Amino acid sequence: MSLFFISQALVIIAIAFDLMSFQFRERKRIVACLFCATVLIAGHFVLLEHWTAASLMFIASIRYLTSVFSTSSKLKYFFCTASLIATLFTFSGLLSLLSCLASLLQTVAAFNKNDKRLRVMMVVGTGVWLLHNCLVGSPTAVIMSILFMSSNLIGYYRYYYKKEVVA
Repeated sequence: MSLFFISQALVIIAIAFDLMSFQFRERKRIVACLFCATVLIAGHFVLLEHWTAASLMFIASIRYLTSVFSTSSKLKYFFCTASLIATLFTFSGLLSLLSCLASLLQTVAAFNKNDKRLRVMMVVGTGVWLLHNCLVGSPTAVIMSILFMSSNLIGYYRYYYKKEVVA
């Protein structure tokens, strides 16, 4: 079994957590699912030897776990700084810049106390990851990004837009 195949299998499992995440309304449940997904996605990028993305996903998993318990802006800045440092040490061009931008957007989202704003920022960050994953050439990561974004938008519709239309 090739490392590429194993990396794709890890993303398939991560997809389940991603899809579950935005079907919850409670912020803590959303980020707990994202923690599980990012651990698997980090392993995916390790197997593909994309070190910036891998290190940013490992940082993201710790960030999500931390944000379950705190939305402190000090932690947000700590994780943004950690992402910038990781990118600096693993820099390899455009892919590093894209993964760093996506990570920074999702860091700000994870520490947002408002789940509505969390969802919007996650969509933007996921769009950047989608571009990154297309350039990496990982078909399951592309599918994962599309499904994650779709799940987020469905959750947003269910909790916010649908209520506004009915009212």
